[in-house]
Amino acid sequence: MQYFRPDNKNGLNVFETTKNDTTAFKKMKVQVGGNFEMAFQGLKDQNSAIPVTQAPYIGNVNKLVPLTDGFDLPMANLNIDAQLADGIRMNLTVYLASRHHEDAWVKGGYIQFDKLLFLNSDFINNIMKSVTIKVGQFDVDYGDQHYQRSDGGNTIYNPFIENYIMDEFATEIGGEIYYHSKCGFFLMGGITNGELDPTVIAASKIDSATGKVNSYDPAFHGKIGYDKQLSKLFRFRVSASGYTDKSANSNTLFGGDRTGSHYFDVMSSQSIANGTTLNDENDYNAFSGRYNPGFTEQVNAFMGNLFLKFGGLQFFGTYEIVQGREITEVNNRQATQYAGDLVYRFPSGKENFWVGIRYNSVTAAMIGVPADITINREAGSIGWFVTKNITMKAEYVVQTYLNYQDTSILNGGKFDGYMLEASIGF
Repeated sequence: MQYFRPDNKNGLNVFETTKNDTTAFKKMKVQVGGNFEMAFQGLKDQNSAIPVTQAPYIGNVNKLVPLTDGFDLPMANLNIDAQLADGIRMNLTVYLASRHHEDAWVKGGYIQFDKLLFLNSDFINNIMKSVTIKVGQFDVDYGDQHYQRSDGGNTIYNPFIENYIMDEFATEIGGEIYYHSKCGFFLMGGITNGELDPTVIAASKIDSATGKVNSYDPAFHGKIGYDKQLSKLFRFRVSASGYTDKSANSNTLFGGDRTGSHYFDVMSSQSIANGTTLNDENDYNAFSGRYNPGFTEQVNAFMGNLFLKFGGLQFFGTYEIVQGREITEVNNRQATQYAGDLVYRFPSGKENFWVGIRYNSVTAAMIGVPADITINREAGSIGWFVTKNITMKAEYVVQTYLNYQDTSILNGGKFDGYMLEASIGF
């Protein structure tokens, strides 16, 4: 495939696809691939929240559901890529099975243009040597973190088990245009519908901030950065990203993952779980261990990322600040996130083993809560690429919840323990 990120070890530390034309086009080609992961969980949790009853549930909704060591529900993805013409590629990804939805359904699909030879213009052909155009329903390119996250059955790019506490991921309909310079500088601008679940039904809800009927405005995002292999051993990448949506039906920038967390059922209510008609795996708390700020009406987000790789040692850092609100709020709230991943891959030349540590912290203002809450996570990981398509990894994680009110199930919350995971990507 041309201008393509492989679904195996060769896709590690690949962000935006480059303009390196390394594959000659001969004829239309269709490639079918997939991802599969299965994990064994040994997590324990605790809290100190006071008992609370909540109709229609019976008993204390702040009582945590008991956990036991065991296998999580395996997840699988189906990837279909087609080289339609020289410089024109299509992608379609299907979630075959996941925690949040056990039935198969389409994640999204897009077409990417790196050449426009059908226009028969030397001028445009010259421009396209530095430009990429992407159109469809795709993972919005806000920040660099989403290039290293687990996505359902696709966990091969992530040296850890889970994603960030505040997980930035949304598939939206729109387009992106990239400019790549030979010196390493790159620039991207994009526009989307700002919705995971688009609608053509006219708005009827009243925006509390404006007093007017809600509008469905387009969302805009952009990225600027520099990425260069400065020497045989040293790679340097820095980027800044922004995303803004003035008004939406239901924006899901921080809640667009349709597969679910890889920390199953931590900090979940036993009473509410028993009161649902869902089974234990496809539960009401499918994103356990994560924090969604709930900026569904308006969101303004900024992320800065730094990636350094010297030999087998690599660092990936993130700073993020987000402001937004729900439609019932008048004023914006704010959330900030910091994260740092330090990973060492060895031996030199092969880098098929790794050890890593992660620190991740979120501080956010919540509706009706006087003080900002904080969630901290520390994780350590070891892993092995058995082949370029098969990985095995183990993680120990500790996550703590601070400043939650005593009526919240997360008051005094903490979970810790180990995770084991095997995954395949091809």
